[in-house]
Amino acid sequence: MVRTFVLIPGAGGSAWVWSRVAPLLVEAGHEVIAVDLPGDDEAAGLTRYAELVVDAIGSRSEVVVVAGSLGGFTAPLVCERVPVRELVFVSAMVPQPGETARDWWANTGASEAQGEAARAGGYGPFDVATYFLHDVDAEVVAEGEPYQRSEADIAFESVCDFTAWPPVRIRVLAGDDDRFFPVGLQRRVARDRLGVEADTLPGGHLLPLVQPRLVADYLLHATRPGHVS
Repeated sequence: MVRTFVLIPGAGGSAWVWSRVAPLLVEAGHEVIAVDLPGDDEAAGLTRYAELVVDAIGSRSEVVVVAGSLGGFTAPLVCERVPVRELVFVSAMVPQPGETARDWWANTGASEAQGEAARAGGYGPFDVATYFLHDVDAEVVAEGEPYQRSEADIAFESVCDFTAWPPVRIRVLAGDDDRFFPVGLQRRVARDRLGVEADTLPGGHLLPLVQPRLVADYLLHATRPGHVS
């Protein structure tokens, strides 16, 4: 059965983050829609992001929505507007109805979890190289430079105004070595907010770039017809 995977990026909105996973899904015989979002546009925000994803989906139904990082705040808005088969969070923020991404940090204790993990790991305060790129191959980092852009404040201030989660299977995939959203945090949020146990893979926050084959295999296996575990 051919599946359509809709891949939503995180902060900055660059679909390039999925550039190594998407070909593997296509190679396996499936359709992929990796949506590029205007992360640096102060006139955009979550509502606009959701509109762009919905427009990209078009008349397709039963799609598998896959959201990375900040994309977790766009995903439920999309799920209220199109028929979805499954929803998968990959190193992603899991919102509550009416929450903003800015408030998510305090509401989940994410900053405290990040600080505790940094002290335990001995890698110090935040910087991009330490928290995002520590396990990404240097050639991949260089390739991605032209695609990087900042995230406008409006996205963090936009209310994620969905009503409820879709009545479909929801999965959470986390990186064992994620320094930005430590795995313990992601497990706790998955249980508290979704009632599910997070699955994990070796790797940091940018799992689709660090472990593209493992991420693709996970998506293919976890969302195949009849799979329930």
